[in-house]
Amino acid sequence: MKCTRSSGILLHPTSLPGRFGIGDFGSEAYRFVDFLHATKQRIWQVLPLGPTGYGDSPYQVFSAFAGNPLLISLESLADQGLLSSEDWGKATFPEGRVDYGAVIGFKFPLLLAAFERFHRNADSSVRGRFQEFCQHQAAWLDDYAQFMAFKDAHGGIAWNQWDLAVALRQPEAMLQLGKKLAREIECWKFWQFLFFSQWTALKQYCHARSIQIMGDIPIFVSRDSADVWAHPQLFHLDELGNPTVVAGVPPDYFSSTGQLWGNPLYRWDVIAASGYDWWLQRFRASFELVDLLRIDHFRGFEAYWEVPGHETTAINGRWVEGPGVRLFEAVRQALGELPIVAENLGLITPEVEALRQKLGFPGMAVLHFAFGSCRADSEFLPHNYSRNLLVYTGTHDNDTTVGWWNNAGVDDTRRPDEIQREHDFVRRYLGVDGTEIHWALIRAVLASVANLAVVPLQDIMGLGSEARMNLPARASGNWQWRYTPSMLTEAMEAKLREMTILYGRAAEVEL
Repeated sequence: MKCTRSSGILLHPTSLPGRFGIGDFGSEAYRFVDFLHATKQRIWQVLPLGPTGYGDSPYQVFSAFAGNPLLISLESLADQGLLSSEDWGKATFPEGRVDYGAVIGFKFPLLLAAFERFHRNADSSVRGRFQEFCQHQAAWLDDYAQFMAFKDAHGGIAWNQWDLAVALRQPEAMLQLGKKLAREIECWKFWQFLFFSQWTALKQYCHARSIQIMGDIPIFVSRDSADVWAHPQLFHLDELGNPTVVAGVPPDYFSSTGQLWGNPLYRWDVIAASGYDWWLQRFRASFELVDLLRIDHFRGFEAYWEVPGHETTAINGRWVEGPGVRLFEAVRQALGELPIVAENLGLITPEVEALRQKLGFPGMAVLHFAFGSCRADSEFLPHNYSRNLLVYTGTHDNDTTVGWWNNAGVDDTRRPDEIQREHDFVRRYLGVDGTEIHWALIRAVLASVANLAVVPLQDIMGLGSEARMNLPARASGNWQWRYTPSMLTEAMEAKLREMTILYGRAAEVEL
């Protein structure tokens, strides 16, 4: 991946402001892009954009290819004549967080109303664009729309608990239910048409301002997803669709019992025999949405943590060899050189680093992780960075920088003497007294030699642990943070712009 020195902000679209309880692709998204442009940023990093399921996690979605309908802007639909302000009335939602239950109950009936108006009133040109979209995306769209319509018809339960003939995709049962739910299937396709249309317009607005979008592709897919239902042969499942082994990570920084993700694991031998076709489709679809791509849990391509399906924690797992370079050689032959960043945090072995370096993918460094050892040889300290690196103050899985510094995080297990020692090391290393610690860490990553630097918006705003996006292994309460319009201040904009220019990150991104 070839890139010039640049910087950006990490913000998932759900965290944007707006009147309908969740961020979307409406006017506030464009205002945020204007903020990026004004501060000379060249990257907007987002989390996976797929349709979220239980737990609201963008890393556990109903499809690896589809977009989240909750991100569709209702006001943009009103501009198209598919809705009117009378449809939503005086809806009120909390400003600083997403109440997913309330948002789902409010927004989907409006999206359904938009579909009904399209079905009744759309002119031939709009219908033509919709049909072109359905044809272009048919490789995944047909399965996804059927999956969601069938799921609704079964009361929302997991696909392997549906009527057995439909769960196992028996042709006659699929045909009969598909005919019965033809209107619902078309509706789910239409919502994807709206999502992709609005996202494409926003992406073009970014490009016009020299801003590239960095997406995020999780290595694994959700057990209850169109991907697993439509392609069960690619996963380790029993005859009833239950995973025999699942994904996770062993005990680590975030959890003493590891993280039991529960995703079904791939049958890499079957995938390889197909020429890695499903993965080629996935990469191709991802780069239709974004310009750069961060691969979450890259180490799983070298070796992954396999846990028996009946386990309740990730402790009793084992390392299993992944596809390694063979997968990425197939991707490169089919799609060419791609701008990919490898998330290489956690338990990383020499074999994982050898694979990353062979592929030429930049790795990642998180400045929060630099100070715990109080050692000058930490790979996360800026003086040890290489140029081919993406550096962060923290990521969506970390506490905010202010929360980390104030020891407010609920996952903080450090003793008082360890905290004092770490704080002393931070002050001496950065030459600061601890005042406005977020700007001190931002300055450190922007000033470093790493070509790419990304900062969560919460850190630029100097927010505490209340603004944390995700606490790994926490069952609920994640992915809810939102900012309010008044939080983007002129003083903040001026300071970030000055630092970005000062440290030579205002140049164009070169992909």
